[in-house]
Amino acid sequence: MSIRLTVLYLMVAGVSIYAWKDWFKSLCGLILVMAIIHHEDMPANMFGIQGFNVWNIMFLSISLAWLVNRSRTGSTWDMPRHVSILLLLYLMVIVVGFLRAVADRSYIEWYPLKNLISEELINTIKWVLPGILLFDGCRTRKHVVIALVCLLAMYLLLSAQVVKRMPWESALGGTDAGIQHERLSVCEDIGYSSCDMSTLLAGASWGALAVLPLVPRRKHQLLVLGGAGVIAFGQALTGGRAGYVAWGVTGFVLCLLKWRKYLLLIPLLVILLPILLPGVTERMLYGFGKTDASGQVTRDDYEMTSGRNLIWPHVIEKIGESPVIGHGRMAMNRTGLTEFLGQTYGAAEAFPHPHNMYLETLLDNGILGSIPIWLFWGMMLVYAGMLFRSANHLYAAVGGLALALMLAQLIAGVGSQHFYPRESTLCLWAAMLLMLRVGVEETRAQEVLQNRSAWDDSFAR
Repeated sequence: MSIRLTVLYLMVAGVSIYAWKDWFKSLCGLILVMAIIHHEDMPANMFGIQGFNVWNIMFLSISLAWLVNRSRTGSTWDMPRHVSILLLLYLMVIVVGFLRAVADRSYIEWYPLKNLISEELINTIKWVLPGILLFDGCRTRKHVVIALVCLLAMYLLLSAQVVKRMPWESALGGTDAGIQHERLSVCEDIGYSSCDMSTLLAGASWGALAVLPLVPRRKHQLLVLGGAGVIAFGQALTGGRAGYVAWGVTGFVLCLLKWRKYLLLIPLLVILLPILLPGVTERMLYGFGKTDASGQVTRDDYEMTSGRNLIWPHVIEKIGESPVIGHGRMAMNRTGLTEFLGQTYGAAEAFPHPHNMYLETLLDNGILGSIPIWLFWGMMLVYAGMLFRSANHLYAAVGGLALALMLAQLIAGVGSQHFYPRESTLCLWAAMLLMLRVGVEETRAQEVLQNRSAWDDSFAR
């Protein structure tokens, strides 16, 4: 066994044991591990046992410690009832879609049942659970601040890996096939696809700026600004065009909601971006300005959408075959659509999913199953927006981070992403549920003030 693996296993043992003393801090450490979960030194499993890996071991120990602590302290579950119902319905949609896939495995006979259970059920719901523990554990301002710092640190660690490994030419100039291949390769080596990496860093860069009012000292504010800059530059290096659009639109929405004076900087940004980051601009305009055989300048829809323009009409047609309840999980494969696209457009276009999170949920779950998912996300957006506009700096910081991450996910979702929880969205779910905890505490504080005011008025009379 190598020294690195020995150190890693000792760290796992240390965090797992410490969880029985302070499970909350161990949970925050687990969140940080998401930055290196697929690092080349991180074993996919231990002793060749599927599912027996570093992350799962730590999470199991933390979960058990949390359960014991809850029974000992008598903590009550105070998530608002309507949120709990929508979250349960959300997870139920995932379970029902999975069961439909198990019952009808057409075109996925090659996919072993144990892998189907592991990946499409356990490893889907699993990524929501740390956020639920975070919601239950953040009972003090100190805990909220620790969780907020850990979430931002995870994104900073990811972006630092991108900045270190990715050739800066991918942002500073050049869009040839070699650079694009290297972008994809570097992101995969870190553990996330370039689309996922671009999306999650797009939201995190704005989320870091939302924390600035929480930092009183100038030197600390400069550190936060530097961190936001590193995250933004890392996002620029990924080459994910959906993430680029998400970054721009997310920033615009945040400015409309609270930072209106910065709207004046948009024309300056439009002018400076092609100068400072020509590679980003070239990547964004990829597919435009093509010259056809007659010498006319035109656009290439295929290159602009990376082939999505070919598959979306077929996906919409398939949705129309069962618009109410959909076709169940992995519908793109199970309906034969992936195979059909491969035969029609070539193996390179055998898309395993629609590359559009809205079409995917309609295809899999239909309108009936998509409604609770959309309601949940809409409700979280409203709550995050209200907190972001709060005069309380901590509320605004947590709300701003959650709002930025959600907006980036939903906007980039037009060209990629999923409503299904994935490892790339663990910190997004954690931020949403942290925001919900802060919202619950803010509501509770308002009720106390109202009750005190009512008591004072009664006493005065």
